[in-house]
Amino acid sequence: MALRGAAGLLLLLALAAVRAGQVPLLAWSSHSSLWSPLAAPHEGHVVTETQLAALLDSALNNGPHNVLLLLQDKLSVEDFTAYGGVFGNKPDSAFPNLENALAAAPSSLVLPSVDWFAASAVPAFLKAKLGIAPLHVDQNTLQELRLNASLPALLLVRLPYTTGSSLMAPKEVLTSNDEILGQVLSALQSEDIPYTAILTALRPSRVARDVSDLAPEKVGRQLLQKDETLSPLQYPKTGTPKMLFWASNFSVGINNTWHDLTNLTFGNNTSVNVDGSKSAADSSLLEMKYANVGGSPLTVRFHIRNTFYNVSARHWFSLYLVQLIVGGGAPVNFTATQITAPSNYSFSCTQVNSFPASSEALLVPSGGSQQWKVLMTEFQIQCYNVTGLRFSYASDCAGFFSPGIWMGLLTSLLLVAIFTYGLHMVMSLKTMDRFDDPKGPTISVPQTE
Repeated sequence: MALRGAAGLLLLLALAAVRAGQVPLLAWSSHSSLWSPLAAPHEGHVVTETQLAALLDSALNNGPHNVLLLLQDKLSVEDFTAYGGVFGNKPDSAFPNLENALAAAPSSLVLPSVDWFAASAVPAFLKAKLGIAPLHVDQNTLQELRLNASLPALLLVRLPYTTGSSLMAPKEVLTSNDEILGQVLSALQSEDIPYTAILTALRPSRVARDVSDLAPEKVGRQLLQKDETLSPLQYPKTGTPKMLFWASNFSVGINNTWHDLTNLTFGNNTSVNVDGSKSAADSSLLEMKYANVGGSPLTVRFHIRNTFYNVSARHWFSLYLVQLIVGGGAPVNFTATQITAPSNYSFSCTQVNSFPASSEALLVPSGGSQQWKVLMTEFQIQCYNVTGLRFSYASDCAGFFSPGIWMGLLTSLLLVAIFTYGLHMVMSLKTMDRFDDPKGPTISVPQTE
């Protein structure tokens, strides 16, 4: 019955209505009666930051002060639908330890839809409430974990959603995360310390389109309807734009841990700060500041110069340097190559990255930036002569003769050469003008003839 109850909770989690920008939050405790049955919201309700703070504040006031925060990079209720055992396939579930923890806990709370801004503020809220800094815990430090029931403790476990190499499927990563959860809970239970556990994510892994602002007659799915893309980042954010930047995927990685900045950068309701940018006739700077990326503030800078060339009799802009600054540390520099276009054009490229083995590596790391990586897919930028929120004609990074075109031309030329040589040999064949008569004398052909 307990396992059925846990499956029912996950089923409720999977079937709840979701909107863009929402993540689930699950909490359970070894202390009973922390949350009343009425604390769980009705289906379709999105828990705000104020409501979430009230729920967590009540649990911390009445429950244990040893808090375990399991913070995943990305998570959505669709992950429970796709990979959970909510349809009776218990052996195929990716969350057996989570289901067992919810079933065995004296009190639990399941919030299917929490505003992801509110969820990302949970670490700061717990730190302020408990008055202690979080202790990062991994598999190597579990054996050395020692807790005291009389002293508050905040344990932070970071769980990825996908690996940096992208060789593991999401279900395999979620299963691995569930195994880590089981190991951490086993370590806490061996200490026989009361605790409260919270599982949530920084961002949703799957974003559903929000249609709440559409007219009722337009809510239905239309034939051949296409999903809307995020609007480009503009500087300044209000007024006439001077610079535009867009990419379908904008990510930075360190030590094979990737951080997706796409939804933080592009769209109408973004948290990126571009007030430090500047636009001048000879040089420009696009500065993007993120408050929390992997637990630390991150600043990304694009340095652009605008130069007049007499040969073409026009100005050309070039992105020559990309900088990453984590916290207050030293800048991590990437020298940009071949990212240039006429000033009245925009520049676009299918992929801009810093992978050494990639042919699209237009960013060359310098100094101690080898452990950092940058990936921008369907990259497009315009720094001058911007008109509205639409890019001008794009100068593409791919040349007229791409590698595929060169391979086709060379192969065709080789086949044409072989055909020409064979045709020439066939046309050079000559038949004999005299033939030997068996009844007559033998034909003698002089060697000099």
